[in-house]
Amino acid sequence: MKILVLMKVVPDTYVDRTLNLETGLVTRTAEEAVLDEVDERALEVALSYADAHEGTEVVTLAMGPELGQASLRKALAMGAGHTVQVVDDALVGADITLTAQVLAAAASRLGFDVILAGDTSTDGGGGAVPAAIAELLRLPCASALSEVTLAEDAVTGVRASDGATMRVSAPLPAIVSVTEALGASRMPNFKGILAAKKKEIEVLTLADLGVDADDPDVARTIMISAAARPPREAGVKIVDDGTAGDQLAAFLVENRLA
Repeated sequence: MKILVLMKVVPDTYVDRTLNLETGLVTRTAEEAVLDEVDERALEVALSYADAHEGTEVVTLAMGPELGQASLRKALAMGAGHTVQVVDDALVGADITLTAQVLAAAASRLGFDVILAGDTSTDGGGGAVPAAIAELLRLPCASALSEVTLAEDAVTGVRASDGATMRVSAPLPAIVSVTEALGASRMPNFKGILAAKKKEIEVLTLADLGVDADDPDVARTIMISAAARPPREAGVKIVDDGTAGDQLAAFLVENRLA
């Protein structure tokens, strides 16, 4: 089986993130770039299956700037056999539809039996890329799974919703996205880290994939304007001098909260 795992390099959530007010995009640096944790959990599903099934090929696929390559090596250190990255200046600020188009084209080029991914990224939060890829490739999509079981010809899993817990299944090939409710991923060991340093990351461009980022016949999202977040204003402080209840009621009415 060949398992393709979608990975995204995102700004570390433990550092302050800022927007470039000229581009409207998050300022990204190599020092603050990390693999999105939910994608690591998807990779763990693939690696666990490979551990139990000899001959399984695990390939990670990412789209983004070259500054993320150091982070992508973590996937190799964890046990992925190969990593492919799509790098192109025309992809800066790519929206969901363009991202899905590029990843779908790359997946078709690489070949796969199943595609695994995190359900939503920490920097974008759109949560629609896996489903959009499935639509483009005309494949079933088992999304937002908190439990996943892979077999040679199918995938099954559990999806939790507001009203129920559902068990879903799909024949392969299929697209599968997982949530952070899945178990944590393994840590790279010393042997894996050394091996990852010797592996090359295959780089593809839009020309390699036959994708036109500026195709006028395809709808795209564009940034119209960006502005700094306004400073916080001091809140209303109510001191209980015997009239606190009246003050609170007046505040609620004035702000149409009651």
